[in-house]
Amino acid sequence: MSENGTALDTPSQTPQGLPDGTAEPTVPLWFGDRAQAPRYPSADPSPSSWTTPPPVTPPPPPLAPSPQRPRGQWPGLVAVAALTAALASGGTYAAVRAADDGSTTATAASATQSPGTGSASATPGATATTVRQADAANPNWTATAAVVTPSVVAIRLQVQGGAAQGSGVVIDTSGHIVTNNHVVGDAVDGSIEVTLADGRIFTATVAGTDPATDLAVITLTNPPSNLAPIALGDSSTLKVGDPVMAVGNPLGLASTVTTGIVSALNRPVTTSESGGSGENDPFGQQGGQSQNPVVTNAIQTSAAINPGNSGGALVNGSGQLVGINSAIASTGSSAGNIGIGFAIPVNEAKSIADQLIASGKAKHAYLGVMLGDGKATDGSATRAGALVSSVSPNTPAATAGLKENDVIVAINGSPVESSTALIGHIREQTVGGQVTLTILRDGQSVEVPVTLAARPDN
Repeated sequence: MSENGTALDTPSQTPQGLPDGTAEPTVPLWFGDRAQAPRYPSADPSPSSWTTPPPVTPPPPPLAPSPQRPRGQWPGLVAVAALTAALASGGTYAAVRAADDGSTTATAASATQSPGTGSASATPGATATTVRQADAANPNWTATAAVVTPSVVAIRLQVQGGAAQGSGVVIDTSGHIVTNNHVVGDAVDGSIEVTLADGRIFTATVAGTDPATDLAVITLTNPPSNLAPIALGDSSTLKVGDPVMAVGNPLGLASTVTTGIVSALNRPVTTSESGGSGENDPFGQQGGQSQNPVVTNAIQTSAAINPGNSGGALVNGSGQLVGINSAIASTGSSAGNIGIGFAIPVNEAKSIADQLIASGKAKHAYLGVMLGDGKATDGSATRAGALVSSVSPNTPAATAGLKENDVIVAINGSPVESSTALIGHIREQTVGGQVTLTILRDGQSVEVPVTLAARPDN
């Protein structure tokens, strides 16, 4: 996407309309032509508990902190930069460009890779545990890895034309595992194989998939009694610079851990499949068919993420899950890690996973507007935001009084600099939740409360 328009007292807009949380962005879908895996009823119809028991102190003593390495900086995306990115799975690759509105858009190209081998010697426990950290800024990664590794699995499966692989995170003792939709969405029926950290292998079925958020839940067949569900963190408490660890199955190397920091928060990332594009209506219809591109307000991290890490865990220093690793950015000459990885925030992942476990599908919140990128003034400065090009009747936006040519510049106090950013924020919200939009209208800043409803195409 690009920003254009320089009017100080009226918003400017791009030629094409983009939707809000209901309506999907005008980019091709990376999964649009893929056959979705069949949804199977869950053996446990109740939502997962995702409980976190009191923290325990692990046996390994704290290690002396190593000298801190210099941390590189990623300059702001203020001009169009040519990047490529790969979805962090072993079976699908994507191309990504960084737009001058700060968003990241991915376009997929198919590739398959034979699964690798590897296992860890960690022994799973029966319940989720966390690590006590004396110094949050210098975690004991040895202790953290020992606690988290048993909760992360390697996933291998057959897809049309070959084999694929990825990672997953155990979330309860009933055998439910969260992963990415692009890892298991094309699975040949009955082909999903899950390897635990201790080397035990189980088959799994798909409990539910949600292409719109790139999340899925699979269920182990006859799960063992000593599964080690991961401890749940709170992604809303993350701060830029926080230390994090990525755990997964990159390139088939199971139980691999890498560390880094939170490089940015609320980074708008759009993944799409190469192909045609068209204008979407506010209910996600494009060319007569429903489209669900992935739009994420992602956690950006410097922890090394590579193909095969998709669906794996991003954890904090205490071993709590804060994100599900999903995509990476890379230069045109490299399909591997360059220190820019993206993860779906755990608060969004938990909400979707609970719905998938309960019913096999997820509901999404929406506003009911057509969007573009625009700029407007608040009387003292010009700001970029999501331009409302039209409001559909009988929608949350219409009820709240949003008007054509409003420019939305914040949601719940978080800046919104483009239509893609607004879509990502809306995707994080729950149906029935209330948000406060900051809009610029006629040179004035106005706060507008909106109660979100379920998108009609759910």
